[in-house]
Amino acid sequence: CLCVCIPGWFARPTSTETSHDAGSRRHLREFLDEMRPENIRDHLRKFTRLPHLAGTEQNLQLAEQIKGEWLAYGLDSVEMVPYDVLLSYPNISQPNYISIVDDLGNEMFNTSLSEPVPEGYENVSDIVPPYSAFSAQGQPVGDLVYVNYGRTEDFFQLERQMGINVTGKIVIVRYGNIFRGNKVKNAMLHGASGIIMFSDPADYCAPGVQPYPDGWNLPGGGAQRGNVLNLNGAGDPLTPGYPAKEYTYRYNLEEGVGLPKIPVHPIGYHDAIQLLKKVRMNIHTNNQVTRIYNVIGRLRGAVEPDRYVILGGHRDAWVFGGIDPVTGAAVVHESVRSAGKLLRKGWRPRRSIVFASWDAEEFGLLGSTEWAEVLHTVLLQERAVAYINADSAIEGMYTLRIDCTPSLHTLVYDITKQVSSPEEGEEGLSLYESWHKRDNWTDDRDAPRISKLGSGSDFEAYFIRLGIAAGRARYTKNRKTERYSSYPVYHSVYETFELVERFYDPSFRKLRAVAQVRGGLIFLLADSQLLPLDASQYAGSLTKYAHTIAQLGQKHPDALVKYGVSFDSLFSAVENFTVAARDFHERLTTLDRTDPIQIRMVNDQLMYLERAFVDPLGLPGRPFYRHVIFAPSSHNKYAGESFPGIYDALFDIERTANPKQAWDEVRRQISIAAFTVQAAAMTLTPPA
Repeated sequence: CLCVCIPGWFARPTSTETSHDAGSRRHLREFLDEMRPENIRDHLRKFTRLPHLAGTEQNLQLAEQIKGEWLAYGLDSVEMVPYDVLLSYPNISQPNYISIVDDLGNEMFNTSLSEPVPEGYENVSDIVPPYSAFSAQGQPVGDLVYVNYGRTEDFFQLERQMGINVTGKIVIVRYGNIFRGNKVKNAMLHGASGIIMFSDPADYCAPGVQPYPDGWNLPGGGAQRGNVLNLNGAGDPLTPGYPAKEYTYRYNLEEGVGLPKIPVHPIGYHDAIQLLKKVRMNIHTNNQVTRIYNVIGRLRGAVEPDRYVILGGHRDAWVFGGIDPVTGAAVVHESVRSAGKLLRKGWRPRRSIVFASWDAEEFGLLGSTEWAEVLHTVLLQERAVAYINADSAIEGMYTLRIDCTPSLHTLVYDITKQVSSPEEGEEGLSLYESWHKRDNWTDDRDAPRISKLGSGSDFEAYFIRLGIAAGRARYTKNRKTERYSSYPVYHSVYETFELVERFYDPSFRKLRAVAQVRGGLIFLLADSQLLPLDASQYAGSLTKYAHTIAQLGQKHPDALVKYGVSFDSLFSAVENFTVAARDFHERLTTLDRTDPIQIRMVNDQLMYLERAFVDPLGLPGRPFYRHVIFAPSSHNKYAGESFPGIYDALFDIERTANPKQAWDEVRRQISIAAFTVQAAAMTLTPPA
């Protein structure tokens, strides 16, 4: 593929470096060095002392604490922005559980009502028991059918290969592989009357590691909480597409977007091994409109205050949130503190920086999505440069993980070369070198792996709906050898401060490295004279994605000929984009950097490039997913797909009941993708 890269920030020749650039580099070093492991530890400790579920008094108090400390650190303004959204809680007087019943309906065994509380937290109140948020209420009784991970292909195998129909049955699935909401959607589509989810030790226990508190594996009584919505980017289920304010029109509960129609409940693996008979689900979860609060802090830009760089992560947790999300919240807090130190020395970024502590992420990305809807949509589309996500900062102990839009690849590599490796025995190595050694590309590219953005965190509305360049960074596991899903105690009561301090990052150097990567990204995006976004990297990625999706179609050569399907227009558009990107970056080498009009013009072209990939009509059946190049898989919200419209049209196409109609949709999606890529290429051309 043709890929001509603009030189990275730190590789730019000094002969063309402006005084602003040189000063910015010095301030960047101060900003990164100010971040301290011991401070991140302290932030993590104070934010995890009590449970802080969205909509609770504890989470409101935490929001007020963060607001006060951000103001004390020196931000220009901090506000708490309320929304009234649909949340979901267990009924304390009627607890949720699963029972084994005999032929007369007598209960022979009941699953646990709560998790065994970890040592040191016995006297903590308001620990919500394991439940599936937004589950339908009900007490279905029926035979239990095991459906593996509950993926589309698992249900296909049951029905098509094994002749097993789950209609009217209760299904039991193991967590992992796909988003839990997709499991519920699949169960509903196949007629199940209820769904039980459990954490299999094969997926949530690392070999040779003890269960918590002696190790970091999930105990047998632990269970994963989580929402089971299928929102597809809609935000609050009762006000899809619009901010949930007091005056907003609300649908009734029966009309709410993405709400499951069957009871859902999570259990631990000690309970799961008992459920091999007829079972009854007893689910009494309540949905209710509840007030939540985003905390929004602003640092005004000195030269371009109308251009925003956003660092946002959520605050709410299912219980203590030791990893998810508080490692991320602690990192954001340290970034704000470090920026405040620079402010007191006279520094101010060229562009404005927005720091966000989102609420109700765990209930379906609600706080971040509500803030992005309508009241801020036009403002963000006109002014937002980039969004850097700040959810969990660590999920494993092996190496860095980056997911981002291709235009950020070069910047990511540059900033990781300025951060020291946090690993023992790697003194003198950069984070880039450590990361490269541990997670190289599997193809012929000699650089560390960067993944596509899927969904499942707060960047969704900004990237997939609004077309704002986005990225995320965290420390992760060895994806080649550590096969367990996510991290073992995910969304359980065992996500404590002690889990991180004892097992994941005792020195807190890994968390500092992530803080420096996230902080370095927002610093350079906010303070570089020329925006450090790389259209040529996008060209290379588009070339790869086009070949990948075409190979998927070419598995059906006879159908391509019969129905006149060709990918030529897409390849032509990608080639035009590649030429436009190359020419654009060549023009940057001769740009008059003393002319503010020229600087503003090319920066706008770079900033709006991601917007060019947004189709206002959205993807079929998913109107709030509007990015033509990237979107979550329809079959797994966590996974990102490239050219998702074409991918969805091709999925399972050999079994379609109407082949002509299905292949016509493939042709339509190819044309949409080709037009979109061609339009994006035109945004990089010089003004007429």
